[in-house]
Amino acid sequence: MSKLSYAGYRFPPVIIQRAVWLYARFTLSFRDVEDLLAERGIMVSYETVRRWVRYFGPTIAADLRRRRPKPHSTWHLDEVFIRIDGRLVYLWRAVDVEGEVLDVVVQSKRDKRAALKLLRKLLRKTAFVPDKLVTDDLRSYGAAARELGLSRRHERGRWRNNRAENSHQPTRRRERKMQGFKSAGSAQRFLSVHAATYNTFNVQRHLISAKTHRAFRASAMQTWREVTAAA
Repeated sequence: MSKLSYAGYRFPPVIIQRAVWLYARFTLSFRDVEDLLAERGIMVSYETVRRWVRYFGPTIAADLRRRRPKPHSTWHLDEVFIRIDGRLVYLWRAVDVEGEVLDVVVQSKRDKRAALKLLRKLLRKTAFVPDKLVTDDLRSYGAAARELGLSRRHERGRWRNNRAENSHQPTRRRERKMQGFKSAGSAQRFLSVHAATYNTFNVQRHLISAKTHRAFRASAMQTWREVTAAA
């Protein structure tokens, strides 16, 4: 992928890159990022940070996704409700057995059609059929799996899908910090950027030694620098 162009921006690329990284990587608001930059003598308004994230975030996320290795062949699917502008919508999420976020889709319903949309998108993006598809007991998953010929690979159970259910926690934290999403479109944009950043920096710290963790963290930062490098 071609390098990002920062032409026409008053601030140097390194400041823009740092602002976008802070917002995408940590549970911070735009005003929090503004304060962190101000502490370092960089006077940037939170609205400017918001525009940077909105403009550069999707492109960065797309490049990060392209650089990820092939996901595990066991997928966990789950849906959770969120409120957007007072309206109840559903956040459909798919992760693999290692916690890698495969996709996040905001939809208005939790029926067969919504489940099919998520599964078809997953199959198209990953370009392979999973060995195992784990969900809760929502009938929409079974109907969608039958239509796609995945019934034999589909496993259901209330307690078997904790992997996907736990993956909602970072999103819930961000939702509270942002005081809710303003629209379905903005939620979809943010969650796509957040998922790609989360996958890059989620190195399963509790499963590895400190030395290995430092190496993985350095590798993640190097990937971020390559993706955000100026043209």
